[in-house]
Amino acid sequence: MTTVFIVDDQALVRESFASLLNAQPGLDVVGQAGDGIEALAGISALATRPDVVLMDIRMPVMDGIEATRRLLEGDEAKPKVIVLTTFHLDDYVYEALRAGASGFLLKDAPSAELINAIEVVAAGEALLSPAVTKRLIANFVATAPVPRPSPARFDVLTEREREVLRLIAKGRSNPEIAADLVLSAQTVKTYVGRILAKLGVRDRAQAIVLAYEAGLVSPA
Repeated sequence: MTTVFIVDDQALVRESFASLLNAQPGLDVVGQAGDGIEALAGISALATRPDVVLMDIRMPVMDGIEATRRLLEGDEAKPKVIVLTTFHLDDYVYEALRAGASGFLLKDAPSAELINAIEVVAAGEALLSPAVTKRLIANFVATAPVPRPSPARFDVLTEREREVLRLIAKGRSNPEIAADLVLSAQTVKTYVGRILAKLGVRDRAQAIVLAYEAGLVSPA
């Protein structure tokens, strides 16, 4: 059973999502909150942290970016966070990814897309489609430059792992990477797992951000 916590300042949105998700086999909404403070308190009060948090960005009291940052800091078991936005390239999405979110979803996405997004993120994948990755990361780098981490951080990667990471950062899916490099899908999955472990990041979204910030891949 995948547990979900919904955070949105609009009660109608929360209730709609909750009704939809609770009707799906294998999904269970374990809590709701109207702002970041409520979310942190509500999640903390649960016996077990939820698997996935649907997090609105623009909320009163505490926004979704700060709530995501606080939720994902420390060494405790961390849920996966899907940022909810009303725009494809909301500026706040970039900061949410940097704060640790695993991806983002438009609020008006079809119900099937929402359900699939939760399943994808709960399974450990990043919710960044190839097309979205290309637009999102290019804008992320262009509009929100930050100090680059030392290139030495990537010394732990083999040349093949660097090649796989570059393709991930360019928006390639695992099957596409497998075809590009003439590898099996399982081999690519293994490479991706090694890359995440060596770089100390949780998922593809974080690896992509790190690769662009470090200059391993150019937005062009």
